[in-house]
Amino acid sequence: MAQGGNADRAVAMPRLEDLLRHPEDLDKINGLKAEYTRKKAAVDAQLREGLRDQLASVQRSLSALTEGQRQVSKTRDELQGIDRLCAESQNSVDDFSRIDQLAKIQRNFEATLMMKKGLENFSSDLAEIEELLREDDEDLENQPNLLRTHMRISRLRDFRDEAMDQVRRAQDASNEATLEEYFQGLDAVIDWFDDHLGTLCMNLIPLVQSDNPSMVVRLAVVVANEEKNDETVKALQEAQKDHQDLAGRFKSMNVGPKTVRGYKEKFIQAIEFYAQNQFEDTKEKFLDDPEGLEKSFRWFFNDLFVVQQGMQSLMPKKWKIFKTYTDIYHRMMHDFLIEMVNDPALPADNLLAILHWREKYYKKMKKLGWQASDLELDILDNREPDLIRRWQNVIINAVEDWMDKITETDRKALTERIPDSLDTTADGYFRTQTLPDMWRMLHEQVTVSSSSSRPDLLEGIMDAMFRVLKARQNAWQTLLEEECAKYKAPGGEQLDGLQLLQDWLIAVANDQIACIDDNDETGQYGHLTRFRRDIEQYVDPKYMASRAIPEIDALRDGYVDLSTYCISQFVNVIFAVDLQGTIRDFFTQRWYGDFAVKRITSTFDDYMADYSPVLHPSLTDILVEELSDELLVRYLSSVRNKGVKFRRQTDPYTDKFKDDVLTVFAFFQKYPDSFAGTIKQKWRLVDWLVRLLEAEKGPAVVNVYEDFKNEYWDLQLSWVETVLRARDDFERSMITAVKTKAAELSVERGMETLMSRVR
Repeated sequence: MAQGGNADRAVAMPRLEDLLRHPEDLDKINGLKAEYTRKKAAVDAQLREGLRDQLASVQRSLSALTEGQRQVSKTRDELQGIDRLCAESQNSVDDFSRIDQLAKIQRNFEATLMMKKGLENFSSDLAEIEELLREDDEDLENQPNLLRTHMRISRLRDFRDEAMDQVRRAQDASNEATLEEYFQGLDAVIDWFDDHLGTLCMNLIPLVQSDNPSMVVRLAVVVANEEKNDETVKALQEAQKDHQDLAGRFKSMNVGPKTVRGYKEKFIQAIEFYAQNQFEDTKEKFLDDPEGLEKSFRWFFNDLFVVQQGMQSLMPKKWKIFKTYTDIYHRMMHDFLIEMVNDPALPADNLLAILHWREKYYKKMKKLGWQASDLELDILDNREPDLIRRWQNVIINAVEDWMDKITETDRKALTERIPDSLDTTADGYFRTQTLPDMWRMLHEQVTVSSSSSRPDLLEGIMDAMFRVLKARQNAWQTLLEEECAKYKAPGGEQLDGLQLLQDWLIAVANDQIACIDDNDETGQYGHLTRFRRDIEQYVDPKYMASRAIPEIDALRDGYVDLSTYCISQFVNVIFAVDLQGTIRDFFTQRWYGDFAVKRITSTFDDYMADYSPVLHPSLTDILVEELSDELLVRYLSSVRNKGVKFRRQTDPYTDKFKDDVLTVFAFFQKYPDSFAGTIKQKWRLVDWLVRLLEAEKGPAVVNVYEDFKNEYWDLQLSWVETVLRARDDFERSMITAVKTKAAELSVERGMETLMSRVR
């Protein structure tokens, strides 16, 4: 069929309708005819060749069938001739039946004499064997009587089997019980001999190593002889099973061993037991020292080398002893490793060592002459990709679990206001107790991950570390926001634990600075920079440039934002708890005769005195600016306070605004960098408030609004409306005019200003 298929492909031609499309194509007919003729001849030749081969194959098959039938007929004729000769011999000899009966009597008599002699000598033979075994007890490494002992025990076992077989066939229960009791001593001797043999089997490798080939050969002779006897017994059992009548007619099929003793199987089991003990010892060492796996398995390859070089010539060739040992050891190596990797509690270091071991193992087996294809099982069941991912997940899970525990520890300490839950650095700054532990844990996991020698795995672990670090930033912000909200809600000033919360806010802010505080002059670097240096020596430069550095930069920005957020919340809590009542009086009639701003700056003084020593210096300016910004926002927003009304002709609000600003400046001038840089400029917003209050009704108000809006693009119209409504000369037309102008203005958006927070 294959030839036919080739022929079809060989003569494939375009269809005629494709070839003869135009009248001038008729000139091609002769050429096409010749081509088709040539192709047809080729196909015919191939078909004839294929047919000839098929006919030859059929002829050979018919000849084989004919020869088989001839042999069957010949065998049948010979069997018929034998049967005919047996019948004729019985008819040709007078008294054949009597002669046959006498012959049976003679054979039974001889068997009875032999049985009698065997029973009489059984005790003495058993005693001789015991004496031989006692002598071997004195020299178990050489056992000079091994072969003689085995030969005599085999004879006694065969004799016992024959005697028990005869009494069972006679169906004499009483005699059977008597014989069992009589032969009872043989079992103890057999066990004794088996112990000697087992000792040799368990020390087979040491015997070869100690250059004791005689002992090894004698052991092999015993096992080989028993293996041959077992094969005979199995064959007899099969013959008796399938041809019971025929087997009963032949005496040779009923003499000899009657049971399978399984010494060859015990020999194989001893190889496994010997190796198993060493596997157990290796397991204990491996769990204690994952890096020492190769050293712990040195015995494995030494054993196989001993078998290859010193044992093969001492054992029967048909045993293929080197292949036998290799198959057993390899299967046990597979079972050992699979049991280990199936243990969910296996540490990541041990799992990684197993993954590295696979390649080393097959290299060592190759040196012994075995290719991976020669070995039936892969020692890891080809699960290496899954195990690699599992190892990666072990590291990732460890990082996540550690981070969860650290987060929970901080959450509990903060929410329950546990005393002494914060640390203080050598410089006196507040610090959480878990920050050093977190970065130490990440460093350790990076070191562990680097031992994989797999940049792709390390990159996956780094991605997970970036995720948990960002998640921790978010978790901190969420937790602090929830705790601070309790004090900013109505009645929050009555809650206990405020100081501890403020301490935590300062400590967390300091932590973020510690993560990014780099000083090239002193050589002191923050945790994030050290973390970057940890990983960049192990990961691929492309990964470092494309993914790691952007993630690190994002984390750095996140630490800055979180530290600022902590300071902002610290300030918000101060205003919510300490200053809320004072601010409610701003711009009311009580404001004119009160020194409210002075009380506020005095509160600021107290807080700065308490917290400046424990706050990282780089955050001092941020704290000062946050205090200023929050005060200014609340100051400007106080136009919404109940009862606010500016009487333009009678109230000295202009002087009061000036006095408040000077009081504020008096405090913030203690921090010249912040004051000159931003604070003084921002407080100019009070002047815009005054201008809105002082402007005459009509176009002047609109002009002030327009100038204000052009300078502060995010000025809220609702706040302007509130300011205008606070004037004692307020008219709705003022708001209408301002809204009209607001609709006309097109202001360029820029950086967000403080006015975005004033509503």
